[in-house]
Amino acid sequence: MKKNKDQLMPELRKDPVSGEWIILSPGRSRRPQTLERRAVGPRRPSPKKGCPFEDLPDSGNNIIFEAWPDLSRWQIAVIPNKYPALVHGETHAVDLRQGIYSGKTGVGTHELIVTRDHDRSFADLAPSLAARVLEVIQGRYRVANDGNNAYAVAFLNYGPSVGSSLWHPHYQLMAVPFIPPHIARSLDSAERYFKKHRRCIRCSLIKEEMRHRTRVIEENESAIAFAPYASRRPFEVTVMPKRHSSRFEDEPKKVVADVAALMQSVLRRLRKYAHDPDLNFFIHNAPLGGKGYAYHHWHAEVLPNLSYLGGLEFSTGIYVNVADPDEVAKTLKGKRR
Repeated sequence: MKKNKDQLMPELRKDPVSGEWIILSPGRSRRPQTLERRAVGPRRPSPKKGCPFEDLPDSGNNIIFEAWPDLSRWQIAVIPNKYPALVHGETHAVDLRQGIYSGKTGVGTHELIVTRDHDRSFADLAPSLAARVLEVIQGRYRVANDGNNAYAVAFLNYGPSVGSSLWHPHYQLMAVPFIPPHIARSLDSAERYFKKHRRCIRCSLIKEEMRHRTRVIEENESAIAFAPYASRRPFEVTVMPKRHSSRFEDEPKKVVADVAALMQSVLRRLRKYAHDPDLNFFIHNAPLGGKGYAYHHWHAEVLPNLSYLGGLEFSTGIYVNVADPDEVAKTLKGKRR
């Protein structure tokens, strides 16, 4: 449906992958303090002195799992999280039961991938180093696939309102001994679509976005970045490899480099056109284990924190988004000021 420039009629939009609904309500962007930069406090640099990520090999308090290119000249280091949400174990998580309640022991993986420069975020890294960060994360996915973990996710917290407690750029990888329900629902939906249409739903999404191009922000040879049709949050962006692949860790260097280039570009565009918001980005991969899940198409999501969540989101899981994805794409391409 063609939109009038001033049309503010809300829409209910269904995510074709997850089946979940969002409310697109551009009229609510007229409320006070909407789409302003969100932060618990001002984002300002912290001094190198006292930073736990400075001089890691000499600190004596960190185990270095991996360092690139080597320990003395490191540019990227992998270390355990000092305050892990889960602890690594040599055995499987043990089931816990008490009456109708069930759980597991907190066995899993929680690592940090740290870049050397104290002040240079992912958006500002040299392209080759940004690609190398993703390659290191690929390797950590392989390490997490140890027979004890079922699902792993790599993510970045950028800004105090989205979970970042340190200024120094770092990324996290967590793995859990089960497939999270949100991921399971997405996988189930992708599998149903594949069985019905004999093709990947995200490949179909790419084809649809490239045909209309209204939500495409940027693309290169291997990857595409677009504002999702049913975006949950204002200025949400998906970055996806064009060629179908279910597992991020299996991607060749060329694809990884192209994805990294688009992610860097998206982050710089958000800085320039959307007030440099606090944000998370994360990689949605296939579950660990065997060679199943061929219907899954791995991808990265960039999720800025530009609006408050309220009772509707928490009570129903239905997000209200005040930013039209078509207009978001225009803004991030610099065509709307």
